[in-house]
Amino acid sequence: MRHAEIINRTGQAIACPRNRLDELKQWPETAKPGVYFLFEARLGDSKPLAYIGESEDVSERLLAHDRKKEFWNDVVVFSSKDDNLNKSHIKYLESRLESLARSADRYKLENGNTPTLSNLSRADRDAMEELIEDIRLVLGTLGYPILEPLLKSRAIPSTGTTSTTSTSSPSDELTFTVHNLVAKAVQTDEGFVLKKGSTASKANSDSLSIKLVKFKEQLIADGRMEADDEYLQLTEDVLMTSSSYAAALIAGTARSGPQSWYAADGRSLKEMQDSAAEAAEPELSTGGA
Repeated sequence: MRHAEIINRTGQAIACPRNRLDELKQWPETAKPGVYFLFEARLGDSKPLAYIGESEDVSERLLAHDRKKEFWNDVVVFSSKDDNLNKSHIKYLESRLESLARSADRYKLENGNTPTLSNLSRADRDAMEELIEDIRLVLGTLGYPILEPLLKSRAIPSTGTTSTTSTSSPSDELTFTVHNLVAKAVQTDEGFVLKKGSTASKANSDSLSIKLVKFKEQLIADGRMEADDEYLQLTEDVLMTSSSYAAALIAGTARSGPQSWYAADGRSLKEMQDSAAEAAEPELSTGGA
């Protein structure tokens, strides 16, 4: 059981494993209006499942989910320390959080219908958007980046929508071209992101690791990669652990990532890494006699 809050903010979170659900009754923070996230444990390379809900008594609602929903392993509950959340507030939060989670596309949502967005006053809407940013921060800190796109986009709180403009600039984009296949990627703090629309080989050589073969099969099964007449194509951004794994997935054979990916200025990733390493080395000084 974990309790999290941000100093001088009204929101608070309780994270609980399913096997300790009965203990939530001892936490008054959950016996009040709030929103909650049910999470499936991340197993293998498929997208884990998640569910976003709201209730005026979250602990009671979770007991019902314990009987009816099988997939989840953990729950994170968000409520307010000042007890100012009402039904309209939590319905607004549920709708916005569900929309953000679908845009981020990190988890496969088990929500059947899109929740209705409550009609709030401007002041209440702004307060809820501030709370959403706190929820995003706390979820990420707890290890659930459900609201975080692989390639960041700018949120527009006043309209309740999300811009499709990525914060990465064209100069950050890397390209790998081989056998008429073209892939685009961006390095992030989490790893190496293959971008939607990148094309990959249908064939796999013996040098391709079994792990990558299975991962490619999983991408196809999930619909994240679709087959065309000549190649496979990514239908969404995909996070890889390294540039070499990404290049091998595209080429269908073992590849050196640093020597395969090129920036817009013509430099290879290896040249960029070497330049960064040289710049980071401390300058050596010599003293005169």
